[in-house]
Formats: sequence, structure tokens, C-alpha cells
Amino acid sequence: MSNGTNGTAKKPIHEIRLGRIKAAIWENTTEQGIRHNVSIVRLFKDGKQWRDSSNFGRDDLPLVEKVADLAHSWIFENTSTPIAD
Repeated sequence: MSNGTNGTAKKPIHEIRLGRIKAAIWENTTEQGIRHNVSIVRLFKDGKQWRDSSNFGRDDLPLVEKVADLAHSWIFENTSTPIAD
């Protein structure tokens, strides 16, 4: 992912990892203020190279739920202005 300004990859502002499940929290500046998005992936090794997938098995789902909850808590604890819908 490129940030469009200098060609460098944009990095998440925070990551949460439990076992092979990882949530990355991304910060986006909008006209309404700062918004956060979360991507959740399952890490796996393909030979010697680490890869990720957005597909989850039955046994992954409890960790998906937990990292999503932790990401939600982190965003609320680190957001200074309330989000209005």
C-alpha cells in the first residue's frame, strides 16, 4: 500500500497479534477528522516465506473475535474525539 506522497508504504499505527491471527489498525485523516480501519489476517508459512490470508478456519474464529475486540478497545482508548454517525 502506498501513501501516494513519496512512494513509501503506509504502515499501521498499531498491531495486535494473538498466535497466528493479526489485526492491523490504520489511521485515515478525513474532512470529519481521524478515522480508523482494521484489517485482520491469518499468518501462515509457505515454505520459508511468511504469508497472510483473509480466510479463517473454525479454530481461528475465537482469536479473530479476540483481536477484533482488542482493536476496538485500542481505538476507543486512543481516540480523543467521539465518533458521530
